[in-house]
Amino acid sequence: QVRLVESGGGSVQRGDSLTLSCEFTGITFSTSAMAWFRQSPGKEREFVATRLRDGNKNVTDSVKARFSISGDSARRLWYLHMSNLTPDDTAAYYCAASDPWRRAGIRARDYTYWGQGTQVSVSS
Repeated sequence: QVRLVESGGGSVQRGDSLTLSCEFTGITFSTSAMAWFRQSPGKEREFVATRLRDGNKNVTDSVKARFSISGDSARRLWYLHMSNLTPDDTAAYYCAASDPWRRAGIRARDYTYWGQGTQVSVSS
């Protein structure tokens, strides 16, 4: 059974850094693409970053200079490292994983499994 659990969200101030974690079970980095998405109230879920099965990484241009991703396969953890946060980064952040061996990209529909989300609030 696939399970994703995010943690690390919180309330921070402009310019702060934050690292989100996603603990996953039932999948591995070699079989599933993994991604981070975010969603603000009234907006569609937005792609943030992905790590494909072949190890290639993609971070959306709007945050590429400030966000990065990493993973620890032994501990089954997937991270989103965020720096120089701004109020525009305020959102619920979701960890996602694709079906094993399925090709995935930057669309939310590419991902079958989702965590419950963790809220990040950035004040000015």
